[in-house]
Amino acid sequence: MMKTMHLAFCFYIFSGISYSSFSQDVPSVSCGKIVRITDFPSSFVTKRTIDIWLPRTYDEMTPFDVLYMHDGQMLFDSSITWNKQAWEVDEALCALEYNVIVVGIWNAGSERHSDYFPQQPFEEMRVQDREIISAQLNDAGRSKGQFTPNSDNYLKFIVNELKPYIDSSFRVKTSREHTYVAGSSMGGLISLYALCEYPDVFGGAACLSTHWPGTFTVENNPFPEAMRNYLKKNLPSSKNHRIYFDYGDQTLDALYPPLQEQVDRVMKKRHYKSNQSWETRFFQGDDHSERSWSKRLISPLLFLFQKEVIVLISK
Repeated sequence: MMKTMHLAFCFYIFSGISYSSFSQDVPSVSCGKIVRITDFPSSFVTKRTIDIWLPRTYDEMTPFDVLYMHDGQMLFDSSITWNKQAWEVDEALCALEYNVIVVGIWNAGSERHSDYFPQQPFEEMRVQDREIISAQLNDAGRSKGQFTPNSDNYLKFIVNELKPYIDSSFRVKTSREHTYVAGSSMGGLISLYALCEYPDVFGGAACLSTHWPGTFTVENNPFPEAMRNYLKKNLPSSKNHRIYFDYGDQTLDALYPPLQEQVDRVMKKRHYKSNQSWETRFFQGDDHSERSWSKRLISPLLFLFQKEVIVLISK
């Protein structure tokens, strides 16, 4: 089992979803359409682009569920992403024919790690442990000096500014049981954190290749334990929430199997039932990339929206 990834390699893996120099072209989608909001203003975080995907059935009168997704640059169109990969969310949802709109929230480049790093677990750590995390992130080029998470403000932006706009501007169902959040890697962490911090807002979270280390090593890293301790106290009720995890075993995902197993034990102790309120799936041979997440995206969509549908999508 690989304990530490070479920092230069890790920087390469993460650099594409952290660059702010993404194409400004509106994504081309296989069905439905993209409504883009450029420079969405906020009192909590820096302004950023929002890409809202509406399915081809949106003109009908039925209100739709909403899926909020992080790293919005990488969701729809591989021809305009840094690595020529994308989640291809539109293809998956078009095939499933769900009444769901997707709100793709662009990351803010260099602020991504701060926005997505769960703040409460970090602040509950000892001072010396926070300094360890800061040093590890400095070494990886993710921070300069003392690292300070901004995820509480990032979630306030989504809940207090973005969601009210979506609720008032589009034909959607606004309640918890129709509002979901999803992401990969650090986006998986912030999705889980959103569910824990706002259990009355979000009914489920999909966390793909969840980046449990928070930094880029598991050696001398106090954060995974801090995150588990936070979950023991803050996981929402399994009676009305659903949580999906998955992971591979290649590239950065090679760090995750033992950490995910420890989190799974927490899920059981908090009365989450496998294949009911919670699911963890392992995809042998999958790496840490949009190509892998796209290939298995059907799994979290089926689980979150609880549809008994089997769909094959050729990529």
